[in-house]
Amino acid sequence: MNEELKREIIMEHYQNPLNRHVIEDESYIKVNTANSSCIDNLDLYIKVEDNIIKDIAFTGEACAISISSTSIMIENIVGKKVDDALIYIENFENMVNEKEYDKELLKTGLAYDTIYKQNSRKTCALLPYKGLVDALKN
Repeated sequence: MNEELKREIIMEHYQNPLNRHVIEDESYIKVNTANSSCIDNLDLYIKVEDNIIKDIAFTGEACAISISSTSIMIENIVGKKVDDALIYIENFENMVNEKEYDKELLKTGLAYDTIYKQNSRKTCALLPYKGLVDALKN
């Protein structure tokens, strides 16, 4: 994926994020995820039924990287079994941390394959994934 396409994907998901709205439904798991070193503070709403992630929504304030990363996560995770979602997340984390990962699995998540070059932005890109993992494992 070339740099221009990466920027387009990130900006599209920042300007028009998927599922950015409050969920007032007790069947959803709500988890807050925040970055202590900046303004990033997101609430994730996750619906899991029959071991499948049926829906994810979010609200909050965050930078372009965190917002777009959250939207891309939603695009690539909703509809997956929990175990498959955790595998996706592990691969995304590996990519961001310059470890071995499965490129085929990440799809639009590959827009962040060079985020490691900006160490402070790694936390922003990983923020929604950390919140989702907390929700799925608890």
